[in-house]
Amino acid sequence: MGLFTTTVSYFVFSGLHLVCFALALAVCGLYGRDIHHANQLDKYADSKWVYAVVVGALSAVTCVVYFVPLVLRHAGIIAAAWNFVLFILWIAVFGVFGSMFIKEDPEGDGDVKRMKSAVWVDLVNALLWLISALAAAGYWWKNRDTRSQFTGRAHV
Repeated sequence: MGLFTTTVSYFVFSGLHLVCFALALAVCGLYGRDIHHANQLDKYADSKWVYAVVVGALSAVTCVVYFVPLVLRHAGIIAAAWNFVLFILWIAVFGVFGSMFIKEDPEGDGDVKRMKSAVWVDLVNALLWLISALAAAGYWWKNRDTRSQFTGRAHV
């Protein structure tokens, strides 16, 4: 698959997943900092933070897989369903940390400011994965292999 045979939709999906990849890595860094700090103090990492890093890692790995040119074309509805699962996971991360930090007053505390920013990054991640799920479903619907109703032989 050369550069001139790729479609515009591939570049649009690649751009969308590049942004999702960058934000997933940002979330891993934002939440991973607290996990690393807890590890240095010989304390257990809070499961909420571990969950956020796992969701970020799943998103990043998904984006790397989607960068392979033929994966999205052949994944079809499964890619759309997986993107929707990632949307649900990101909404859960946003809900957990949003309830903890949105109304919190940072009072000059840099860690609280960082976590308040991380909450909004979580929301943007969720919205981008929803857009990705809807776009993948639309792409699948438009480009699916349809056959005639009665014999199933003719392409419609």
